[in-house]
Amino acid sequence: MVKKQQHFWRKVIAFLLCILTGISLTLILEFKTVIASNIHILQTQENSNLIQQGRELYQTERYAEAVNIWQQALKAEKTQNDLSSQAMVLNYLALAYQKLGQWQQAKKAITSSLELLGNFKQTTTQTKLILAQTLNNQGSLELAQGQAEKALNTWQQATIIYTETGYIQGKIGSLINQAQAQQALGLYLQARKTLTDVEKALENQSDPQLKSIGLRSLGNVLRLVGAFEDSRKILQQSLQLLQNSDNLTTPEINATLLSLGNTVYAQGDKESALKYYEQAATNSPINITQIQAQINQIYILINADKLVDAENIWLQLQLNLAKLSPSRSTIYAHINLAKSLVKLGNQKTESAKLLVTALQQAKSLNDQKAQSYALGYLGGLYEKTQQWSNAQELTEQALQIAQAINAPDIAYQWQWQLGRILKAQGAIKSATDAYQVAFTTLKSLRSDLVAVNTDIQFSFRETVEPVYREYVELLLNPGTSKEPSQEQLKQARQVIESLQLAELDNFFRSACLEGQIVPIEQIQQSQAAVIYPIILKDKLEVILSLPQQGLRHYTAQVSQIELEEIVEKLRFNLEKPYTTPEGKLLSAKVYDWLIRPVQTELAQSQVKTLVFILDGSLRNIPMAALYDGKQYLLEKYSVALTPGLELLGPRPLQQTKLKTLVAGLTEARHGFSSLPNVNEELKAVESEVPSEVLLNQTFTSAALRKQIDSLPFSVVHLATHGQFSSNADETFVLAWDKPVKVNELKYLLRSREKTRPEPIELLVLSACETAEGDKRAALGLAGIAIQAGARSTLASLWSLDDESGARLIGQFYKELATKQVTKAEALRLAQLSLLKDPDYRHPVHWASYVLLGNWL
Repeated sequence: MVKKQQHFWRKVIAFLLCILTGISLTLILEFKTVIASNIHILQTQENSNLIQQGRELYQTERYAEAVNIWQQALKAEKTQNDLSSQAMVLNYLALAYQKLGQWQQAKKAITSSLELLGNFKQTTTQTKLILAQTLNNQGSLELAQGQAEKALNTWQQATIIYTETGYIQGKIGSLINQAQAQQALGLYLQARKTLTDVEKALENQSDPQLKSIGLRSLGNVLRLVGAFEDSRKILQQSLQLLQNSDNLTTPEINATLLSLGNTVYAQGDKESALKYYEQAATNSPINITQIQAQINQIYILINADKLVDAENIWLQLQLNLAKLSPSRSTIYAHINLAKSLVKLGNQKTESAKLLVTALQQAKSLNDQKAQSYALGYLGGLYEKTQQWSNAQELTEQALQIAQAINAPDIAYQWQWQLGRILKAQGAIKSATDAYQVAFTTLKSLRSDLVAVNTDIQFSFRETVEPVYREYVELLLNPGTSKEPSQEQLKQARQVIESLQLAELDNFFRSACLEGQIVPIEQIQQSQAAVIYPIILKDKLEVILSLPQQGLRHYTAQVSQIELEEIVEKLRFNLEKPYTTPEGKLLSAKVYDWLIRPVQTELAQSQVKTLVFILDGSLRNIPMAALYDGKQYLLEKYSVALTPGLELLGPRPLQQTKLKTLVAGLTEARHGFSSLPNVNEELKAVESEVPSEVLLNQTFTSAALRKQIDSLPFSVVHLATHGQFSSNADETFVLAWDKPVKVNELKYLLRSREKTRPEPIELLVLSACETAEGDKRAALGLAGIAIQAGARSTLASLWSLDDESGARLIGQFYKELATKQVTKAEALRLAQLSLLKDPDYRHPVHWASYVLLGNWL
């Protein structure tokens, strides 16, 4: 019996390995369900060859064939009236149905399994484990259909059962599932705590192979939720464990190397990624993991313009790929390779052959999801060669299949592709309609965007963002000499708003604005204008909203590349401590794009505040420093930014109730330099408004939370090092005890919501800065503003640790506390006080501070 069990567990490990080799969300989620269900296989496999045969087919990703076999097994078990075996087979069927996108059949199989288990008068350990596995399946189905809260509750039930039965592997798996659901719900700290519990449980796992597989699964999940550094650390532990094991298995090492490559690539470390992929690709025997690693190498090398190296690997890969048996992973390997080869320029014929092979294999396996991918990308290849009729026909076929299996994450791509094809043929109205459908599909995905298409090479900037921008371009250029209608302008504005939200969702790896927002029209006062720049490839479109007027639209003929170059140079000049003619010229150029075409209308409307909803690299420069040739913009207007068209319950700040919690660091901590001028800044704040101060050792994350929970502060002021980045894991503010990352900051600042309904009115972040060399770094600033839950955030785009910074902050609070002015006007007056001083007139001293959110 012992030998039989050892043999069984070896097979289980192989089964798990196959499942965990992929990097998709659904593959990772199945880690635990399969472990749990195999307990019962151990006891029934001798008299049920069909179950074993189906399991082997599932393992090789031949899901439709596995369904057929398990359906036969289910009939056989019914004749023997073995209810527990029937429930187990139904669970297996549910797994395969989910793989095929057959959601109703999966739900029906799960329901039938639960009904059978409910008929047991007495429950045994075996039936409890089958129930836990059923619940795991149910949670996976619920999450796949966007029901994250239900999935979390279901997986919590599964965890309880695994804990009761003492089945550690199942418990670990269900906890990993819980973390996925918590992340989808935006419960970042709970998700991280759950994953920490998983890590602790794995430390006590005695079987090194199961432990390494569990660590790899944990590392993959950490990557998906954006915890890249933690993912890297866990995966390195898995690799070390495997390398130190007596039962060294190359396939498992390759799988972990592949995962490590994926994680470091997500971190932007392409050189390390190539090394990991190379190691995974050179180890034998040849298998799908090795092939995937080589394809990833090709992808990186092509994007780095190392085309000769990419072609050399492609030549090695050709023979190996042909040796693989048909499976979903093999099909996706063909598709991913074809996508990369198109970029080589001279390999379109080879790409077409690969896609045709993928399509043939998908049809032979009756795998509709894979068929949709193969048809769609084949249509995309015809699009590149401008064979419009073939391109449209194949794209429509791919879309029809994606809609039939209810796969919106695939469908939106073909709706978008169809729009591009129709636009290229001059059918602007039909193209716009296709883009409208793609946009609607993307909006329905929201929190799922971070997890879609991980089987196929996926990049938010390549496969999501262009849908929004191209749709806006069609709306603003409807194919006639006429200006777009008000409805088209409103829709374009709404599309850009959705892009802003999608960017933030992708930044946080979860939906971040559910249930927090108020439309801007409800609070836009007569003295504020809203300006929406939209960066397109060959031009800059701008929409202007003036109080009680229709929307205005104007265009600047500047390419995205030129715009980004000028913005980068302007930012560099603004940070110089001395004035240059080039700086003012660059500033004037941006003014010409955004303000000059409507400066007369702005003056006539008598608006006092300009509210910008900035796009792309424009977020990295302060609008107050735009120059019209005589004056800076702040000399005429208050300036505010907002991450979107909707704001968190805006209302004016009540000056009479102004009370501030001030926290700061003056000493060097965690590798960051000292900030001696923070002392002066804190004194300046204390002199103007009632303040509670946490300085140096007293400014810990726990102390900050305690103060926020216990006292009714309307303003929280953090004078400390901080960084805004396009990566949430690298966006933080520094406390004495540790860097507090953006997602943790949310829980520190919002902890009092349970006892106090009112949010923080104003969050001030001074001495912080945008990450150097990160063109999208200001996304992190918007991220902090959103997560903090404050009505407004005042932050610095670059660190200003000198006397001018303390003086500006002191003047800001003075204006806020003594005059009936808006927060935007208080900032303007403080900035003007420095601009008028000969020692501080350069923008480096006053322009870095920007106000986000509610400007009232």
